Amino acid sequence: MLPAYIPNPAAALFGGGTPIDLGRNFSDGRRIFGDGKTYRGLIIGILAGIITGIILIWLSSSFLQEGLPEHTFLSVTLLATGALLGDLVKSFFKRRYGKERGTKWPIADQYDLVAGAFLLLLIGDPAWLFGTVTLPIFLVILFITPILHRATNLVGYLLKVKEVPW
Repeated sequence: MLPAYIPNPAAALFGGGTPIDLGRNFSDGRRIFGDGKTYRGLIIGILAGIITGIILIWLSSSFLQEGLPEHTFLSVTLLATGALLGDLVKSFFKRRYGKERGTKWPIADQYDLVAGAFLLLLIGDPAWLFGTVTLPIFLVILFITPILHRATNLVGYLLKVKEVPW
């Protein structure tokens, strides 16, 4: 899951600039995504996830690590892209519910990247998804994701990349 876990903090750290929604509002009068979702963050986040995946592929082929999933360029691209698309979709619905940027939205905030990554894998590479993500692995992902989410948000807050520690 590293190619899916890395894009969000990378986007927060290196993002900024032009918002994806270009400052436009949806038909309900609220921003489509908000200022926190930028083109630079999206592109750098996806690239960071893909680079992480390429490193994992190299490590796996160089050191023949048994027990690690065999990533492909397609799987890491779908994981990284899906993670940020999941976050983008969550932000869209967060705005629809009147929640401002930085407001806590338990469960959605933690699992948006997992849902997006798995949905894109289901569409683009279902053989890899079902061949790699077994029930025990899925349960570990469900358990570890909120812990990693909280830890990275605390680090981001301490580094002054995030305005709130959640």
